[in-house]
Amino acid sequence: MHRRFFLQSTIAAGLAAQGLLPRRAFARTSLEQGGARLDMVSDGNLVLPGDSTLEALPAEFLAELRSRYDLSADQMTPPCNHTLLRDGQRTVLFDVGAGSDFMSSAGMLPDTLDDMGVSPDDVTHLVITHGHPDHIWGLLDDFDEPFLPNAQIIMGRAEWDYWTDPATIDTIGAERQSFAVGAARRLDVIADQVVLVEDGAEVVPGVLAVASSGHTPGHMSYQVQLGNQGVLVTGDAIGNGHIAFERPEFPSAADQDPETGSSTRVALLDRITADDLLVAGFHVGDGGLGRAEKLATGGYRFNAEV
Repeated sequence: MHRRFFLQSTIAAGLAAQGLLPRRAFARTSLEQGGARLDMVSDGNLVLPGDSTLEALPAEFLAELRSRYDLSADQMTPPCNHTLLRDGQRTVLFDVGAGSDFMSSAGMLPDTLDDMGVSPDDVTHLVITHGHPDHIWGLLDDFDEPFLPNAQIIMGRAEWDYWTDPATIDTIGAERQSFAVGAARRLDVIADQVVLVEDGAEVVPGVLAVASSGHTPGHMSYQVQLGNQGVLVTGDAIGNGHIAFERPEFPSAADQDPETGSSTRVALLDRITADDLLVAGFHVGDGGLGRAEKLATGGYRFNAEV
């Protein structure tokens, strides 16, 4: 048994004996086509200030946005939705969650996988969109060993180069320096498992790398083909289910390069609608899987698949 799960099951058994074990429900949205299954699985959620990423919006528009999407002015709790792809031969996980060192509201992916009957040893490929904590700090287990010991880890070359560059800590800005330290430490441990890829590469059969920089310098999205249906795993290139769809051209403070980030969102949404792709959104609500509907106003609306 994987040691993290042994530790968790031992603790859980003790809590259950005392009647103290809480019930956990992990929302999942699934799609099955062409002999493959795609699941959206939860790592929990983030807890952020209510004005994070939205403070630059015009006041009147921001008030309307909060009303339409029932957004709190005090706190935002975006979900963390991971994509899991299984085709009978491969078990492919997109991003690996926050682990236990980032936020107490996140880091639940190991429990979610366990709930689904998926062991860390079962995962054959880990595909990384970018190096932020909620996407890669789960690379190591509670013993600082690789959480996915058998997985080939796939990452965009530019993103890898950025987070493993010792100079990044001095250029990323004080508020993100911990991101750089945490990424470098984890990537060093799993370096022997890593395969670096470029834009357009078929990273596993039926999965293409799509360069989508801006949120981070080498951010990568991935287009998955399930039978006749394509799905774009967007990571944080499309960072929420409201303003990123309604006004993708608006710069976001969440992006390290806001201008490039907005151009990337516009291009991705054009691609999604032109090619009739489903969106697998990491921080998008209602399970994270759905379609982008083009609006007469020029923006888009996210419509969840239920």
